[in-house]
Amino acid sequence: MSTQQPKISLSGAQKPFFFGVDVGGTNIKIGLVDDLGRTLAFDSVPTNEPAGPQQAVEQAARKCRELAASLDIAWSEIPRVGLGAPGTMCLKRGLLLEPPNLPHWSNFPIQQALAEAVEHPVSFINDANAAAFGEFWVGTGAQNDSLALLTLGTGVGGGFICDGRLIKGHNSFGSEAGHIIVDSRPDARLCVWGGGRGHLEAYASASAVAAIAKERLDAGAKSTLQSLLKHQDAEITAKQVYLAAKDGDAFALELIDETAIYLAIGITSTVHTVDPGLVVLGGAMNFGGPNCPVGKRFLHGIVNEFKQRTFPNVFAGTRLDFASLGGDAGYIGAAGIARQDFRREQ
Repeated sequence: MSTQQPKISLSGAQKPFFFGVDVGGTNIKIGLVDDLGRTLAFDSVPTNEPAGPQQAVEQAARKCRELAASLDIAWSEIPRVGLGAPGTMCLKRGLLLEPPNLPHWSNFPIQQALAEAVEHPVSFINDANAAAFGEFWVGTGAQNDSLALLTLGTGVGGGFICDGRLIKGHNSFGSEAGHIIVDSRPDARLCVWGGGRGHLEAYASASAVAAIAKERLDAGAKSTLQSLLKHQDAEITAKQVYLAAKDGDAFALELIDETAIYLAIGITSTVHTVDPGLVVLGGAMNFGGPNCPVGKRFLHGIVNEFKQRTFPNVFAGTRLDFASLGGDAGYIGAAGIARQDFRREQ
């Protein structure tokens, strides 16, 4: 695994430096950035979830030290480390509570564990909030004082920044846009994680797109994707829906258009709540992004639906766009939160 960010030389970097640690279900991304958010070094370690969180924390700490040593950077030149992790958490106590994709990590004091391993203070934040801060600091939102980020992947994550400050929430559940209600019917779909009925991620996540596609194909919908159902071990994925749409498959294009409508409903509720001026779409499910006709159609569909559901002045003052940092937003944003906390302490 590698970073998409260009690496700068130590001679061109601006001190102090900060590590960002981005915990995922499969890998933990670790990046060292300078005071301007530029990457000096990057690597990753396997999460190895069944082995538990302590071994993962120790691996991440060792990798941080290795990266610093490889650049001949003294440990004292890195005053703070940022940590982004998924799932429910208690930020005040530094605990992971019940992260769905890390079942062996429940009720783990991850902030303290990492702080002890790296012998530095650690800033702890939800992974989607970390990604939002990365886009806010040096990504799509770099010229804005506020933004809302929705990450479209297995679920739908969210991060809101208002006037430079993350909305964390009393229960460490602030900015969870994936759990906005977009369908109030009693038989509405269930979301990927917690089983919430009618939540945005039940309609606009990669898991939802795959599940809806399979249900409709099983019911006889006409599509080139039908050929996949003939293979016993084949799975329908959001990526396959995207590839079919690229080839002009009407079923796939219709499903992507429908996904755009549900996203626009969630975005409208978000904008009407925090009025960020900028809504950024991140995560792996971008249907090709800004450089692909399907991605452009997806974003255009969201914008059009948003226009129908909001006020003219709000529409005119709100930009919707794709994220620009890709999978690097998490570690960059975690480092950025560490930088912000360090500056407040000075």
